[in-house]
Amino acid sequence: MNAPATDPLAEVVSLLRPAAPFSKLVVASAPWAVRRSETGRPFYFVVLQGSCHLTIDRVDSPAHSETLTLQQGDFALIPAARSFATSSVDRAPPREGETVDTPIAPMPGGARVGDPASPVDVRMLVGHCVFESPDAALLVPLLPQWLHVRGDRRLATLVELVGDESRSERPAREIVMARLLEVLLIEALRSSARTQAAPGLVRGLADPQLALALRRMHEQPQEPWTMGRLAQQAAMSRSAFFGRFHRTVGMAPMEYLLAWRMALARQMLRQGKLAIAEIAEQVGYSSVSTFGVAFTRHVGMPPGRYAREQA
Repeated sequence: MNAPATDPLAEVVSLLRPAAPFSKLVVASAPWAVRRSETGRPFYFVVLQGSCHLTIDRVDSPAHSETLTLQQGDFALIPAARSFATSSVDRAPPREGETVDTPIAPMPGGARVGDPASPVDVRMLVGHCVFESPDAALLVPLLPQWLHVRGDRRLATLVELVGDESRSERPAREIVMARLLEVLLIEALRSSARTQAAPGLVRGLADPQLALALRRMHEQPQEPWTMGRLAQQAAMSRSAFFGRFHRTVGMAPMEYLLAWRMALARQMLRQGKLAIAEIAEQVGYSSVSTFGVAFTRHVGMPPGRYAREQA
């Protein structure tokens, strides 16, 4: 019997351990705009009614931004939010540094944006999610800078449930909301084939040839992979494979492989069940010393010290 195929995105999501403990309802009346600066925490948007713009300032090029139009039933996630803006669709999105003077008033469970006497044109849940894994800093770069899901039946059902719960006064409302948002987050991350996303693992898995190489890295991290061997898995030349992988995933193939190996090594060191030599072998290193050099460079401390601190 053949073993089930490895699902790289499921493995990354499982290691990240996502949770959604905080959300608030935003009700807005056009024209409106809000700009936020964050410290790299994950931020999400669930559009319950209407539509709006979401403008994300690119991490790799702060002078440039990407504007998405979010509609009812859409879900958007910024895994490491730095600077972004939301605005009504009848106005140009505010640029970074632009003064925004839209009135914002607190209300129970959220905020009222724009003229409170004007008709409501959008309702959405926004908030911080949490990646509870100690390895989040290593794993988040494998995800896209942003992710936007639309037209997904399962996700639309979850959004409807979230909206219904947000309007209710039922017992244990906050607990149910948190669990629904966690499922919504995981469903959005795994819907790679139907998702608009910036470069990252999601887009890599949507490319049939790159997906073959990504799955081999996850199935067999102990293999002595080279650029040439990974290109063979994708049935591409070395140069074509490198270029497409870098454009689609947002990092070089061997850089991705290193990040995944280090995430696995940290997990095994925390569990404390294997000797460092065994861990080195399982993540593709022929000796403890070469593994120790790579781990120290990537994580910032030797594996033995990391294991002791985690214990």
